[in-house]
Amino acid sequence: MKKIFLKNKKIFVAGYTGLVGSSLCKRLKKEKCKILVADKKTLDLRNFNKLDKWLTLKKPDYIFIAAARVGGILENSSYPADFIYDNLSIAINLIYLSYKNKIKKILYLGSSCIYPKFAKQPIKEDSLLTGKLEPTNEWYAIAKIAGLKLCKAYALQYKCNFISAMPTNLYGPGDNFDIKSGHVLPSLINKIHYAVKHNKKNVILWGTGKPKREFLFVDDLSDALVFLMKNYNDHEHINIGSGNETSIIDLAKIISQIVGYEGKFKFDTSKPDGTPRKLLSSEKINSLGWKSNTKLKEGIKITYKWFLSNQTK
Repeated sequence: MKKIFLKNKKIFVAGYTGLVGSSLCKRLKKEKCKILVADKKTLDLRNFNKLDKWLTLKKPDYIFIAAARVGGILENSSYPADFIYDNLSIAINLIYLSYKNKIKKILYLGSSCIYPKFAKQPIKEDSLLTGKLEPTNEWYAIAKIAGLKLCKAYALQYKCNFISAMPTNLYGPGDNFDIKSGHVLPSLINKIHYAVKHNKKNVILWGTGKPKREFLFVDDLSDALVFLMKNYNDHEHINIGSGNETSIIDLAKIISQIVGYEGKFKFDTSKPDGTPRKLLSSEKINSLGWKSNTKLKEGIKITYKWFLSNQTK
C-alpha cells in the first residue's frame, strides 16, 4: 500500500482528553487535517448504537483508538471487572463499527503489558501469548490483546487496513499524577514533590525498587503514531519504545534531582514489584525510519513543569 497523506482528511481521535489523545491532537495539527473529537458525556464509546450513529454522521477517514480505561497496579487489582469490560467494549465497538462504516484505516493502541511476565528481553512482537501475564494487570492486558487480535482478524478476513501499535510505559504533560491510581513515574513525581513541600525525610517506594522499566515521552509516541498511520500497513502489531530502561530506584533518584528532594527512600516490600523487566524491542519500527528523541531526564523536566502549573491547590 502507498503512503497515506493526512492533509484535509477527517481524523477521529478516540480518547482525545487522555495523556496520549491530547498529545496526538497537538501533533495532528501539524498535518493540517480536520480533527474530530467527542468527550465522554457526548459520546460513550461503550454504547454501540450511539457510536454507530456518530460515525455515520461524522464520516471520519481515519481513526486513532487511544481511548481506554487505564491505571496503575492498585487500580487494576481493585476493579478487574471494570477494566476488562470497559476496554473490551471500547475495542469491539470501535473496530467493528469502523468495518461497518468503511473507515479507510484505523490505528489501535495497545500496551506493553500484553506480553508475558517473563518474556525474553528485549521483548519482540512475536513474544505475544508465549507465557503467563503479570497478574496485577491481566484484566487490562487481556482486553488489549483481544483488541489487537480483532484488528488482525478484520485485516485477514475483510482486507481492512486496521493496524495496532504497542507502546512502552508512557509519561508526559496531562498524565495522572494521583499517588493511588497513577502509573509509577507520574505518581512518584507527586509523591516526591509532596515530600519536598512538607519537609519529609523519607519517601516510601512500593516493592524493592529493583524492577526495570522503559519509559517513552508521550509526544514521541504521538509522532510515532502519525508515522505509522502514514507508512505502516501490516496486520501484525508493532512495538514503540525508547530502547532504554531504568530501575525504579534510579527513576526515583532522577526525579529527586529535578524536584530537589534530598531525603532517603524506604521500600515497602509487602507491595508487589510487578514484572521484573519490561523492555520492548523497537527494532521493527526503527528499521522503518522512526526513533524516539526525548531523553528521560529532559522529558521528566517538561512533565514536572506541567505538573507544577496544573496541580490542584
